[in-house]
Amino acid sequence: MKARQSDVAREAGVSPRTVSNVINGYPHIKPETVARVQAAIKKLNYIPNRSARTLRTGKIGIIGLAVPELTLPYFADLATKITTAAEARGYTILIDITEGKADRERLIAGGLRPHAIDGLILSPLRLRAREVDDASDGTPLVLLGEWSEPSSNHAYVGVDNIAAAGAATQHLIELGRRRIAAIGTVPGREGGTASQRFEGYRRAVTAAGLPVRQESVLKFNRMQGEAAMERLLDDDLRPDAVFCFNDLVAVGALATLRRRGLSVPGDVALIGWDDIREVAYSWPPISSIRADSDQIAAIAVDMIIDQLAGVRPAELHRTVGYSLIARESTVGPTPS
Repeated sequence: MKARQSDVAREAGVSPRTVSNVINGYPHIKPETVARVQAAIKKLNYIPNRSARTLRTGKIGIIGLAVPELTLPYFADLATKITTAAEARGYTILIDITEGKADRERLIAGGLRPHAIDGLILSPLRLRAREVDDASDGTPLVLLGEWSEPSSNHAYVGVDNIAAAGAATQHLIELGRRRIAAIGTVPGREGGTASQRFEGYRRAVTAAGLPVRQESVLKFNRMQGEAAMERLLDDDLRPDAVFCFNDLVAVGALATLRRRGLSVPGDVALIGWDDIREVAYSWPPISSIRADSDQIAAIAVDMIIDQLAGVRPAELHRTVGYSLIARESTVGPTPS
């Protein structure tokens, strides 16, 4: 027989009202109470009646998530973590793909599905924060990523790209590299994530008295990484280290280096960004910057649900931590 809300309440040792409050994401419930209710929901396979919930609260229990594409491992992983975090709070995620197109991002920010979602988590590539502000229709919104001109109206969460890119570049400098190139700026995208990463790289090499060398990509994929590395190697002054703004770009760059007969890291050290699973299994394994995507997912969902409850986030702009995962592509093989 299908489990009822009263069955969940009995299993968790709380009132049906408390079960309802947990499902609807109300704040100010003790974490241990939320955990008991969620455990009971999972055990009994309880599915809330969304029609009744909509009539009672005016909310349908769905949060939109708009990302550039799910073929990029980082966004696929992040979407999974956001879905899990939302389900733990009684919400379902509806995913939209923007393909990194400004008109698509603007349409979604402006309320593409106003009657289908309660709130929106948006990761824009093209729009600047103030453009999102102008496009927004008032739906509760959380932005993922960083901008040189932060939004004054909307919450956002992300990693400090400038600091993390600086750390990646400094890692190469401390290993004695002096001709450090960057791959990952995107023509026509100013003020976004790639621009922030380039700024962190630029500051680090400039502070060390080293030249700035960059190659752009049209998309963050292996083919673009291969082509960009070919251009760098065809230059008269070959780099001795390369910082890629995305791991797929780094995988493509590594393929070019191996095809050209160059040793990694002997001839050219290589570091990427996102720490996707593939880089740990590349040869050699690729060093990478890893953002705390679990924390990004949890904070983004909490921020949306706070807004739905009429609570303004205590911190409108949140920055999560990052780690530099050093592997053989920069530090060489570990002595056996």
